Amino acid sequence: MSSLSNKIDFAVIFSVKNANPNGDPLNGNRPRTDYDGYGEVSDVCLKRKIRDRLQDMGKSIFVQSDEKKTDGMTSLKNRAESEEFGLGKNAFNIKKSTPEQTAKLACEKWLDVRSFGQLFAFKSESKDGVSIPIRGPVTIQAAFSLEPVSITSTQITKSVSGEGDGSKRSSDTMGMKHRVDSATYVAFGAMSPQLAERTGFDNEDAQTIKQILPKLFEGDASSARPEGSMAVEKVIWWQHNSKSGQYSSAKVHNSLRKHIEQNINNGMEVLFDAALLRDSIKTALPDLDVEIIDGF
Repeated sequence: MSSLSNKIDFAVIFSVKNANPNGDPLNGNRPRTDYDGYGEVSDVCLKRKIRDRLQDMGKSIFVQSDEKKTDGMTSLKNRAESEEFGLGKNAFNIKKSTPEQTAKLACEKWLDVRSFGQLFAFKSESKDGVSIPIRGPVTIQAAFSLEPVSITSTQITKSVSGEGDGSKRSSDTMGMKHRVDSATYVAFGAMSPQLAERTGFDNEDAQTIKQILPKLFEGDASSARPEGSMAVEKVIWWQHNSKSGQYSSAKVHNSLRKHIEQNINNGMEVLFDAALLRDSIKTALPDLDVEIIDGF
């Protein structure tokens, strides 16, 4: 099967209402913000959600979260070397295989590996071993809010099970819970046909990711992100007419940024009206195919 035939750029616009979209463990799990107060959701967080949605579709995923683990493997190493769920130990032994062969097998088996890439450790006769870097064709930037965010922090009490026979209630402990009151975020991404040739990422894989982006937060509810508190509003999908693309990704993404800057004071309904959004982008990039997809 041939690899990705056309360069693709995309953007995901999502809203947050009374939720913590991405807590910072180094800052008391407060929602991430930059130095100017704009909300941030890391690229790692977004890739985690993409992997989870792909796994919900039944796709084979290498980097599985503990909550969604389907094979019982206790580590990535165990999954990679598993005979049943992975490539087997021989694939990582210099006497049995080569790094190139192992990388090819990993890309064929796991969709997230051939999409985002991965780094594998390869056993060799030297003490240091050999690393197998797989550079993926799909890149995603961190998402940032359109305006500085307002964060509300609430003190809560947490009850835990007491020791002994359970007849005595343990003392409550104090904690904090944080949320973004209301904000809209935008994340940009791209798919490179040149890198796709190395991993085998093809048009069908690109369409699979396109299919799950509008429902990125379905099945992702938690105490910090209650059901319905986060929603994809729009997915913007640009498909170029060649592998190299008509424009750089920076120019493509800036067409949306410019539309936002010009219309942000008109309200969100106007800002992300599909017809106005399409007209604005097509004015900036008239010969580039663009699709506006509503969130799920």
